[in-house]
Amino acid sequence: MNTNSSKQSGLGLFRATGIYVGAILGSGILVLPAIAAKEAGPASLLAWTLLLVFCTPVSFSFAEMSRQQPDAGGIAHFVTRAYGRRAAVVAGYLFYFAIPFGAPATAVIGGNYIAHALGGGRGTALVAAALLLAAAFASNAVGIRMSSGIQLVLMVLLVGLLALAVALAAPFGRAGNFEPFAPHGYWAVGGAASLLFFCFAGWEAVTHIAGEFRHPERDLKRATWLTLIVVGVVYLGVVSASVAVLGPALPGSEVPIAELLEKGLGGFAAPLTAAAAVLTFGPVNTFVAGASRLGASLASDGVLPRALARGAGPGEVPTASLGLLGVMTLLSFGAAAAGLVDLQLQIGAASACFTAVTAFGLLAGIRLLPTRTPAWLGVIVAAAVMLAVLLFSGWALVVPLGLAVAAILAGRPGARVWQLGRAKTPTSAGRRGPVPAAARPPARP
Repeated sequence: MNTNSSKQSGLGLFRATGIYVGAILGSGILVLPAIAAKEAGPASLLAWTLLLVFCTPVSFSFAEMSRQQPDAGGIAHFVTRAYGRRAAVVAGYLFYFAIPFGAPATAVIGGNYIAHALGGGRGTALVAAALLLAAAFASNAVGIRMSSGIQLVLMVLLVGLLALAVALAAPFGRAGNFEPFAPHGYWAVGGAASLLFFCFAGWEAVTHIAGEFRHPERDLKRATWLTLIVVGVVYLGVVSASVAVLGPALPGSEVPIAELLEKGLGGFAAPLTAAAAVLTFGPVNTFVAGASRLGASLASDGVLPRALARGAGPGEVPTASLGLLGVMTLLSFGAAAAGLVDLQLQIGAASACFTAVTAFGLLAGIRLLPTRTPAWLGVIVAAAVMLAVLLFSGWALVVPLGLAVAAILAGRPGARVWQLGRAKTPTSAGRRGPVPAAARPPARP
């Protein structure tokens, strides 16, 4: 009786697909077509296409892992089971400390669109970005959380806005804008792909909702196929239109989607441009919410200062962890405002961390799935793909490598690296590793 009731109230195919798509699509698509074009020219379209193809085995590997071993803990659950607590700590560190890179980058994207809509310059963009960040941290400080319904609405609006931009700009495209196709050589496509994973991270989201499906055996793979189709059509449509319409101006654009809208609407595009900026608040808010709770969880386990564990309980606000994230994010944003780092550097660092977290989950699948089966072979291919993308991260590899070393030192038995805090929490008792929130980004910036 209860089982049937649970099935009836579970996720249907299309709602589950909407949540899955929402975990992949984020504000990165508002600027990364330009950054990728700067890196590889029109050949950046190959990077988008290859990532979409390569992410197919990644997405189906996570779907199969979830089908065989459903657990809301997702990557944290798989990594802990496969490699133990210390490995799960590494995955937690990679996500938690990626936020000070990813959140300011996302806010600056929104700030640039607001400034463009208002006719302002860099100063206006920075003020708008600061307000977006402040709003995200303030809402989390008072415990306001956006519902999954609101997140789905924001995702639908983003897809609609991108589709409108492509439709309006398509008549202005020119084949000549694809020449020269690879001005920096084809090796640059790999570098572009490593940056673009900022737009493709999130395939592990299905691991957290697999248990909520009404018919997981039937719908897990269907939802994965539908997500691949939606993401592929949106991304390739936007990128192709950006290259064809904006041409040589694309690499220097800070607001390529706004410029596409202006091709068809002229001055009437300003309200839609501002709407694109508002849509960036959702990912920032969700990222801050998930990461602050992850930080409190890691502190409860003694792998971050125990003072950060305050507010780790259900329904509580992790004020200390949120405060540390705020300080680190402020420093990162300040460095960007002062011109010490640029948007591409921040996106590169965050993308490298997200790629490493995804690779971690897939490597866990190699140990957890039955050997010599199609699913096991698929997860090997998927892990190899993610490791290859990670190697193209270049200098950005320093960030996940440094975080991995710090996590290993903090997670070793008897380590006293973070044992200076005095705060205690009952949630830390008897736990082997981070709570299921670890390495679980609920949405992507």
